[in-house]
Amino acid sequence: MKALDRIDRSILQELQNNARISYVELGERVGLSTSPCLERVKRLENDGFITGYTAILNPELMNAGLMVYVEIKLEYDSKRIFEKFKRAALLIPHLLECHLLSGDFDYLMKIRVADMAEYRQLLGDILRDLPGVRDTRSYIVMEVIKETTQISID
Repeated sequence: MKALDRIDRSILQELQNNARISYVELGERVGLSTSPCLERVKRLENDGFITGYTAILNPELMNAGLMVYVEIKLEYDSKRIFEKFKRAALLIPHLLECHLLSGDFDYLMKIRVADMAEYRQLLGDILRDLPGVRDTRSYIVMEVIKETTQISID
């Protein structure tokens, strides 16, 4: 895999800012003509630096205005508990992120729902019934200061 040079980094930054930019405009911004710019983007995709493109939706308009972080602590009753939990968690449509962590709890989930009533139902009907769940702790987000998908490019 080829190391990233200044132009590759510029391409990645520009695509993080606007993935819908045309190759003509992208090339102009990074100092390349269209063809070499397109070749670099394709190489960055093939090398795994770019894993996809997406639209970022407004959660308020999508009836998902309440963000909740949930700590999950598991009961270690089986050596396959992590795999069972993972398979079940992947089926939760409201789940945006789920991370296995070290520390006082096992998983941290990021969930978006319409309101507290919907979260209460999700907690009672789904989260508490996930395989191996011993305890949960919820943190309701009152204000989002910064939320981004962009990775810093040096």
